[in-house]
Amino acid sequence: MSSRFRGYLPVVVDVETGGFDWNRHALLEIAVMPIDLDDQGRYVLGEGASAHVVPAPGTDIDPKSLQITGIDLDHPFRFAKSESDALDHVFSAVRTAVRKHACQRAILVGHNAHFDLNFVNAAVARSEHKRNPFHPFSVFDTVTMAGLAYGQTVLARAVQAAGMEWNSDEAHSAVYDTERTAQLFCTIANGWGRHATPPANPQPPDLL
Repeated sequence: MSSRFRGYLPVVVDVETGGFDWNRHALLEIAVMPIDLDDQGRYVLGEGASAHVVPAPGTDIDPKSLQITGIDLDHPFRFAKSESDALDHVFSAVRTAVRKHACQRAILVGHNAHFDLNFVNAAVARSEHKRNPFHPFSVFDTVTMAGLAYGQTVLARAVQAAGMEWNSDEAHSAVYDTERTAQLFCTIANGWGRHATPPANPQPPDLL
């Protein structure tokens, strides 16, 4: 894996939030899913982690966002963690996967990936977290990948175009969306058929 993406490990991330402004709205849920390799060198889902998050002090929540996600902040079984503890929990799983594959660090994979990365980076800054395993600005975006592969950019339609099922009742859960995005990434990447291990003696292209 370390030779395929210039030393970076793809890790799928999905966040559920209290709105669209990462500088103002709360992080409410986060899930991560490292990409692994099977015995044939094909991309598969690794071992993920997730956490519900207590809204950080000073952050806002747009009630409309809760209608979309269905998150009940007062649910007795939500077992939400502080923002710092939630990051510790999911980042630990990411660092374990990075070490497993001898990679330098993780690179975030997401559907509209910069949305997720911006919320992660904002939470890292608020909590003054010192061990963020993700590249600070580079991402792999499955919107672009699915647009090229299937002509679809909406996650539900892209997943279905890739031959997988989509359950609308489970959508907007960070865990469900992360798993489906990870499956979408693996399906497209495996179908691409090109891994980044260069030939031993590469020849220059024939320009004539």
